[in-house]
Amino acid sequence: MTGKDEAERRVAITTRRNHYRVYVVELSMDVLYEPRFRRANPGYVAGKLCIYVGMTGLDPDVRFDKHKAGIQANRYVLRYGLRLRPDLYGVYGPMSYDDARDLEVELAIDFRESGYGVWQA
Repeated sequence: MTGKDEAERRVAITTRRNHYRVYVVELSMDVLYEPRFRRANPGYVAGKLCIYVGMTGLDPDVRFDKHKAGIQANRYVLRYGLRLRPDLYGVYGPMSYDDARDLEVELAIDFRESGYGVWQA
């Protein structure tokens, strides 16, 4: 294997490893009628968005479509999901699985502390 082939192989492996993304789905305010959702958000500020924060190895648009089709769907996204909110996650590019998992949790905490209604699986 030449040096060029080895370099291309490393890039391909890195690209495969770093294909996970976080995403945010805006939920209908009707989700606030769900007792479990309300209990998870005791600091919710009236009028703030209700959102779902997730991570995926797919394109976020494809993942959202799967939620809405009931395929490996979160029940709140299936029932109350309105649209993706790339303005809330678009600055984060592809990353490793571990980084995406950690960022998903951090974003959910940050949004919840800012008064959003948040569900994060």
